[in-house]
Amino acid sequence: MTIKTKLFLGLIFLFSIILLLTGLGAFYLNQLAGDSQAILENNYLSLQYTSTMQKALSALGTDPDALKTFEQSLQKQEQNITEEGEQELIEALSRDFDRLKTGAVDSLTRSRIRGTVLQLDDINRQAMFRKNNTARQTAREALLWLAAVGTLCFGLVLSFILYFPGYIANPLRELTQSIKQIASRNFEERLHFHSDDEFGELARSFNSMAQKLDEYEHSSLAQLLFEKKRIDTLIQLMPDGIIGLDEHKRVLFANPVACRLLSMTETDLVGTYAPDVASVNDVARTLIQDLMNNTPATGESRLLKIPDQGKESYFRKQTHQVTVTCTGEEKPIPAGYVIVLANVTPYQERDQARTNFIATVSHELKTPISGIKLSLKLLEDDRIGPLNEEQTQLVDLLRDDADRLLHITGELLNMAQVESGQIELRLENVSAIDIIEVATSAVRVPAEQKNIHLEVHIPAGLPLVKADPDKASWVLINFLSNAVRHSLDNSPIRISARQTNNTVEFCVRDYGTGIRPEDRDRLFDPYFRGAVNLHADKSSPVSGTGLGLSISREFITSMHGEIGILPDISDGAAFYFRLPVA
Repeated sequence: MTIKTKLFLGLIFLFSIILLLTGLGAFYLNQLAGDSQAILENNYLSLQYTSTMQKALSALGTDPDALKTFEQSLQKQEQNITEEGEQELIEALSRDFDRLKTGAVDSLTRSRIRGTVLQLDDINRQAMFRKNNTARQTAREALLWLAAVGTLCFGLVLSFILYFPGYIANPLRELTQSIKQIASRNFEERLHFHSDDEFGELARSFNSMAQKLDEYEHSSLAQLLFEKKRIDTLIQLMPDGIIGLDEHKRVLFANPVACRLLSMTETDLVGTYAPDVASVNDVARTLIQDLMNNTPATGESRLLKIPDQGKESYFRKQTHQVTVTCTGEEKPIPAGYVIVLANVTPYQERDQARTNFIATVSHELKTPISGIKLSLKLLEDDRIGPLNEEQTQLVDLLRDDADRLLHITGELLNMAQVESGQIELRLENVSAIDIIEVATSAVRVPAEQKNIHLEVHIPAGLPLVKADPDKASWVLINFLSNAVRHSLDNSPIRISARQTNNTVEFCVRDYGTGIRPEDRDRLFDPYFRGAVNLHADKSSPVSGTGLGLSISREFITSMHGEIGILPDISDGAAFYFRLPVA
């Protein structure tokens, strides 16, 4: 609750007390005024009327207007009947007065009239005494209530007067004393009052300030300067390019490597606004592009090609956001950015040389392998001469080895194409049926050798997909080849296609030996060869190069698709890929 609210409630409290006392006094004064008004209007007027009637009755015979005066007073009294018994006396008085007007002037009639008037007078006098006693009782009650309520209100107001000024003054006095201590360089001084209002916030801010001053007082400026100099020396000597920016994107430092890449001197670079440098420097624009869009990929590595000393070099760029949690604070605040450029040109060149070597060797191997296959085909020709049983077995073995070598060289060529980033796509609208027919035709012979039944499930009305038909078929053939290799004899393989949102999903489900759970996350890594389950407690290595699934992933990704393995399948495996609808 804020101090303003508490002051407002305190004034409301005082106003309520004043309003209560005023209302109570007004209530009882109104009752007393009502009692007095009742005596005046009801009884006093009746006494005047009875007095006038008595005088008029005594003046009969001497005053000719006496009867008229008596009658007027009687009529007024008939309109002012307020007490019990007055109505009967007025009726009796009216009957006797009617006889008096008709000429009955005997002493008995006058005596009854005089007696009735005296009774009216007596009734009103007694009523006046009774109402006067009521007014006195009301005054006593008013005095009692006002005394009780006034005493209570006095106690409350006295407590308010004694407490509330202290509530305002005590924190200010303590704050004044603490400020004097801080001015005397006693930075261990703290405020110890706790509340949820402005005083509590003031105490927390004061304590945080005192703590920061205390830390600064006990810190060594020489040590800080030494540490800064050492860090600056390390940055200057590092082989990587390093650029430091503050939270407002102004350049704080840049080592010689970074200055060389930007073709700027440290004097021209430090202190400038980074977007201004980027407007005239292409390398700087590439480095801070994510910062200019306010989307820094903190810690994410990105490969850049930057000219360095007359040749194209490769650098791995990482942007690190610097945050600082100030003393006494809970949440960190941004303090700037550090851009690190690691020179990976030697590694990139070696990787490129490896890729070129693999591509060259694979390409060169295809020619002699094709020659070997042609020679084997000629050996099987009866025109050259029949082969005995042992020779036929040797030829079959040589053909299998040649096919295996040709398959391996094909995968290596595809992998070289993937690693060099030169995947050539021929995107067109393709039918899912055509892709599945090409793939099933390619694996039908090895499937028949193991008596494996290929079950194809394609719903009607399946839309066309946007894909390279050769590469999509290659991926599906790879899935089917793996499924045939790892399936048991006489088991089925299910090939299905279905539409899912804006894609068509191709799935190959086998019921073979399955995949170990620990290998599932690495199946699509290059050169990874896991193990398949032979029994519950036994496994063996997978044959092959470990490139098929990796190449498949690159092909599908380049066609804006998705590839993976379905989880929660224990008997066998189910691989899928999705291609966008045309």
